[in-house]
Amino acid sequence: MASGVVVNEIYLSLQGESTFAGLPCVFIRTTGCPLRCSYCDTAYAFSEGRRQEQEEVIAEVERLARPYALPVAANWRSPMAGLEPDEDSRRTPVRRYEGTRLPLVELTGGEPLAQPGVLPLMTALCDQDFTVLLETSGALDITAVDPRVHRIVDLKCPASGESERNRWDNLADLRPTDELKFVISSREDYEWAVDRVNEHSLAARCSVLFSWAAPLSGSQRHPALKALPPGQTPISRRELAERIVADALPVRFQVQMHKVIWSPEERGV
Repeated sequence: MASGVVVNEIYLSLQGESTFAGLPCVFIRTTGCPLRCSYCDTAYAFSEGRRQEQEEVIAEVERLARPYALPVAANWRSPMAGLEPDEDSRRTPVRRYEGTRLPLVELTGGEPLAQPGVLPLMTALCDQDFTVLLETSGALDITAVDPRVHRIVDLKCPASGESERNRWDNLADLRPTDELKFVISSREDYEWAVDRVNEHSLAARCSVLFSWAAPLSGSQRHPALKALPPGQTPISRRELAERIVADALPVRFQVQMHKVIWSPEERGV
């Protein structure tokens, strides 16, 4: 297993997507991605970053998470069942939301699974009692991911220019704790996504997200991105929301909440 991970940035913000949207989250953005989706808004992560050892990454996550630790008495001992006596005294109580430890930790990119070192890193974070999310393109095998990780798998729609890269075998490995995301740029994407949801009974497997693709600004458009394929009719976020309602789809509409709060070009948010 490769040592360490090439990391683009690590920062604390609010989770802007998924069923965890709105909760505090430490983001670990890895460097590198084999895809070049037409709407990619983090192309700076294709190459920017430096290699960090697993211990260094975890130390930074713990530093950012420190404000969420609760003050304890000197003789406090963890009530967590199953821990050895010499182990439980080192577990500090932390803030939780509906039982979930705060902040969350998400591995995103780029494409995290393009780096073998991400697998042991996620396991180590789970061992530290963090709730770990993985944002992955769906083009790579997800079966080796620690079962405690919440996998958010992106099925690429036609307007991405990368739909042929979808690894369909991943669908068979989806668990109720996973989430399946369709980033929708066009009316054709919407119809394609509805067909996939129905064809594979996806809503019965896990949460399904229909995410509106915000148009890129000029500074965000990397020259290596795929061009929008011909025959695509742009869809507005309102039209997407209204079609989901009209078609009575068992999916969750989402926008990238962090882009509503901050500038779409701003990093580290």
